[in-house]
Amino acid sequence: MATIKDIAQKAKVSIATVSRVLNYDPGISVADETRKRIFEIAQQLNYKTLRQRNGVAVKERYRVGLVNWYSDQEEMLDPYYLAIRLGIERECFQRQMELVKLFMPGEPNSRDWSGESLDGMIAIGRFEKEDVDRFPQGFENIVFVDSSPDDNRFDSVVIDLRKSVFEVIDYLIGLGHTAVGYIGGRNTVNNKRVRDERELAFMESLGVYGLFDAELVFTGDHLYSEDGYRLMKQAISGKKLPTAFFIENDSMAVGALRALHEAKLRVPQDISIVGYNNIAISEFLQPPLTTVKVHMEHMGETAVELLADRMTAKREIAKKIVLPTRLQERESSGRPVMQ
Repeated sequence: MATIKDIAQKAKVSIATVSRVLNYDPGISVADETRKRIFEIAQQLNYKTLRQRNGVAVKERYRVGLVNWYSDQEEMLDPYYLAIRLGIERECFQRQMELVKLFMPGEPNSRDWSGESLDGMIAIGRFEKEDVDRFPQGFENIVFVDSSPDDNRFDSVVIDLRKSVFEVIDYLIGLGHTAVGYIGGRNTVNNKRVRDERELAFMESLGVYGLFDAELVFTGDHLYSEDGYRLMKQAISGKKLPTAFFIENDSMAVGALRALHEAKLRVPQDISIVGYNNIAISEFLQPPLTTVKVHMEHMGETAVELLADRMTAKREIAKKIVLPTRLQERESSGRPVMQ
C-alpha cells in the first residue's frame, strides 16, 4: 500500500508538504505545479487517505481554476477582490475542491489553459461580453463574480450597484446636502476607458433631484488611495467645493480623507464623505467612514456554491445571484454646516 513517504520521495518534497496538500490545508503556500504533481503521483500510486482506508465515503474532488481580474499587487492595494478570493478559497477548502490560479490569456504570467484538466472555473472582476471569447470555447462551468458578461450562459454573483448608489444619494439629500461630488476611477475594458456603473448611477440619481453638476465629478485611471488623495486635492483647488462626496471605494476614500486633513477641512462639519465596500480599516479611520457594506467574502462563497451545484446537478440553465448591500452610517457624514 502506498504511503505519504512514497509520494514525497517521487515528488521530491517533504512528507509534511504532501500531507498538507492532500488534506487541503489552507495555510500552506506551494506552487501550483508542485500541488498538481503531488495529486498526480498520489493517483498513480493509488494512495488511500485514512478516511478512505476506514471505509468512509469521500466527496468527489473537483479541480477549479481561479481567474482574477487584478494582479497580486493590485489586489493588495484594493482589498475588495482579496476578500472575494479569500471567500472562494475558504469555501473550496470546506468542499475539498482543488483550486488552481490562472491568468487571462495575453496578460503577464499567463499560461496555456488547454493543458489544464478543470471541472469548473471562477472569474473575479469586471469582465465584458468580449472577454468571454478568451475563455475555453464550449466550457460552460464558469461562474463570474462582480460581473455578468452573459446571463444566458454563465452563472454570476453580483451586487445591485445602481440601487445602492441611489440609497447613498437619498441619504445625503436627506441630510440636507444639495452639492454632492463624486471621486472615482475609469476601468479599462478591451483597451477602452469606461465609466463605472457607480458613476453612472451617481449621475442618474442626482439628476432625479435636478442637482447633478458635472464640474463636481473627478475621475482618474485607478482606484487606489493615492488616486483618491490626488483627486480630492484637485477638487479642493477648484472653483466649487461640494458639502459632500460619494467616493467609489474605501481605498480612494482613505486618500481623500488625508487630503482633507492636510487642507484643514473638517469631516463631516465642512465636507461629508461616503465610501463603498466597507473594507476592514473603514471603521478605524479618523473619522470612521460611512460606507456601503458589501458582503465580499460571501460573494466568493456563493460563487463556489453555484459552481458546485452546476457541476453536480449538470444544470444547464444559468443562475444570477444579486446580493444585497447596506449603508453603514458612521461619523464621516452629517448635516452640512450652514455658512
